[in-house]
Amino acid sequence: MKLPRRAFLARSVAGAALAALVRSQIPAAAATALFRNHEAFAESMTRTTYPIVELRQYTLLPNRFEPFAALFEREFIETQEVTGAKVIGQFHDLDDPNRFVWLRGFTDMDARARQLQEFYGGPVWKTHRDEANVNFTDTDNVLLLHTARPQSGFALARAKRAPMGATQSPHGLLVATIYAFDEPVNDDFVQFFEQKLTPALHKAGINPIAYVRTEESPNNFPRLPVREHEHVFVWFVLFDDAADHRRRTAALDASPNWRDWISQDLRHRLKSDPQTLRLAPTPRSLLHL
Repeated sequence: MKLPRRAFLARSVAGAALAALVRSQIPAAAATALFRNHEAFAESMTRTTYPIVELRQYTLLPNRFEPFAALFEREFIETQEVTGAKVIGQFHDLDDPNRFVWLRGFTDMDARARQLQEFYGGPVWKTHRDEANVNFTDTDNVLLLHTARPQSGFALARAKRAPMGATQSPHGLLVATIYAFDEPVNDDFVQFFEQKLTPALHKAGINPIAYVRTEESPNNFPRLPVREHEHVFVWFVLFDDAADHRRRTAALDASPNWRDWISQDLRHRLKSDPQTLRLAPTPRSLLHL
């Protein structure tokens, strides 16, 4: 039977990637899993959006960022994606040298439960979990999120990840702005963000690449805790660097429309002051400039 073009391309891309991975550096157990889950890996290689997103902030012991990041990029990217999940990006928090932040995507909540069970119950995590866990003081700072609109997720069609062994960090700074609310984020706030905030942001040269809100359904993989019963809206922007971020933010703050009207309206809607994460991509982060 002749495959549809998309399925054929997916299998071709995934097949080439599988061969390259197995020829190079992944362990035998991971290679076996890759071949066993060829269809899921093909889907992960070609899918461009993931409506369910985890924003994961890990606090590490002092001087453990580099060893853990190297372990993560060597062992925990392709071996998660073989299940059908997506490692969207991993980052160093510029305001906390001991914080490793990463984004993981899923097609839906059922897929999340299945794929997390497959990875955390599989041979790669069992082999490396002690080596990973010795680096942490906290891994429970996790927001479980859902795209605010079908089109508001991370667009990954053109995203490229550096090969295994890469050591040079890519260009760009990802800034995540987190708004907290007393109640679930409703469509009224999403419209406010799209119709009021976004035009003002654009005038200052600040262009959101994704915006998400809390996934309100229960955590269906309780082995990994999340910050349940919190209601947030998070938007993301890629800047050239920290100086570019400061310059564009200053332009926004200087705008009378933002300063006197929009920011005041925003402040009245929020539970607390916004939180900002300034995140530098690690060498193999898929998300970067």
